[in-house]
Amino acid sequence: MDQPIIAAEGVQKWFRTGKIEVHALRGVDVAVPAGEMVAIMGPSGCGKTTLLNCLSGLDDFDQGEVYIEGARLRTMSDKKRTSYRAQRMGFIFQTFNLLPVISAVENVELPLLVAGTRPSAARRRALEVLDQVGLADRAEHRPAELSGGQRQRVTVARALVNNPAIVWADEPTGSLDSKSADDVLSLMRALNEEHGQTFVIVTHDPDIAAACARIIQMKDGQIVHA
Repeated sequence: MDQPIIAAEGVQKWFRTGKIEVHALRGVDVAVPAGEMVAIMGPSGCGKTTLLNCLSGLDDFDQGEVYIEGARLRTMSDKKRTSYRAQRMGFIFQTFNLLPVISAVENVELPLLVAGTRPSAARRRALEVLDQVGLADRAEHRPAELSGGQRQRVTVARALVNNPAIVWADEPTGSLDSKSADDVLSLMRALNEEHGQTFVIVTHDPDIAAACARIIQMKDGQIVHA
């Protein structure tokens, strides 16, 4: 865990709407070693989600540099960045973002199919990961037939189906009851410990923060403690 898998140097980000300009990130420096499970915390509007989006390549930034596995994010074309995310990253969001008209296993295998994996191999891998998250018996159920906690487990399975090096999570337990939140947290901890995947988690939840190896505290677009 010596070599950073994620490194940011002087990252700045502005949002502009007409004449209104918001300085969302103000020269952020941060490094995350491979295999670390880290929480990003701070008051609402402090730049947590913006930082996650900039580090993961979901959003552009205005100044500074971000390196992922040693690769400079700003020099990647949109196509290469999208491909890199599909192959090396997984994403878990508060709102699940599952397609409602297809089953759990079809939602999980979707990233593999988009990446060009043969359907039979994609289905095998999707079933394997659903089993890992304890939902093998719900593979054919659609999202509406699952509880909130089960839907988030499907989201976790989808994030892990491509064996990512980095999993990004934005308030992953924010819409869950306490029991489901505990289950999802335990699952993420187990995956981090067993597979050595790096987890970067934006959260307000002190239980998630306590389970992480490190807490990065933000305020007004800056890191105040890491």
